[in-house]
Amino acid sequence: MKKALICGVSGQDGAYLAKLLLDKGYDVYGGSRDAQMSSFFNLRRLDIWSDVHLISINIHDFRSVLQTILKIKPDEIYNLAGQSSVGLSFEQPVETLESISVGTLNLLEAIRFSNLPIRFYNAGSSECFGDTGTLAADESTPFRPRSPYGVAKAAAFWQVANYREAYNIQAGTGILFNHESPLRPERFVTQKIVATACRVAKGSKETLILGNIDIARDWGWAPDYVEAMWLILQQAQLDDYVIATGKTTKLKDFIRIVFETLGLDWHAHVRIDESFFRPTDIAEGHANPMKAYKQLGWKAGHKMEDVARMMVESFNMRD
Repeated sequence: MKKALICGVSGQDGAYLAKLLLDKGYDVYGGSRDAQMSSFFNLRRLDIWSDVHLISINIHDFRSVLQTILKIKPDEIYNLAGQSSVGLSFEQPVETLESISVGTLNLLEAIRFSNLPIRFYNAGSSECFGDTGTLAADESTPFRPRSPYGVAKAAAFWQVANYREAYNIQAGTGILFNHESPLRPERFVTQKIVATACRVAKGSKETLILGNIDIARDWGWAPDYVEAMWLILQQAQLDDYVIATGKTTKLKDFIRIVFETLGLDWHAHVRIDESFFRPTDIAEGHANPMKAYKQLGWKAGHKMEDVARMMVESFNMRD
């Protein structure tokens, strides 16, 4: 039985990844800064809370990381921890950089120090690329991040690449484009849209207030993307991969599909507020996930339209 340690198990990706690994027969350890105090709400929603070994680990503390690794001796480590909101990173740039880059460095260094044959997955982000216009970014596209979050993820990416090349650590990064699910909190725009639209459909008189709805992104389904994470660590030689659907759509199209699914005209319920615009927003995000398809055999199973409808269905079932 393989052992896996998931840092950031309480988030969207961590919860879906834990379920995937449990289904594959792994012994799964889920890390949180304070496992006694954390609610692990997403693990409970997926009904796997009692199946995961919940442990306290502070990835900003090298000693905590090393002690945990030496105790568990995991075969695989998935680093999904750190501040995960692009919007919040503009308000908390220092915390964002530290939570992502320092944590990643501590994990890598602890693996090196332990001398254990651990395979390491790092959660990268399309935010590293910045605004590539209509160019579909792949693994060779230069990074020009336009947010503190993107800067932090770019730093972590190069840390992983350096440890792979300099110390022969088996480590790889999944450069994931936007991926959503019902486990997203409402601070993420997709869930904010779904939650508000569902409440309006049930009689609420509220108005959905948004920023720039002309931005375009490649949106996928989170459970598809955690499978790619696992596949990355199963390769003989670890590498970096762009993970995306390969199809880009505007946010206004996501809004339209959500409201249409509920039998509503979105124009009557949405207001634009320019104070919600980000200082340096990315107009469009395009991806070329061909390497993942050719080398991992991975392809996104759901497009944005599917994601929007499934999120609405799940929200209504929950309520």
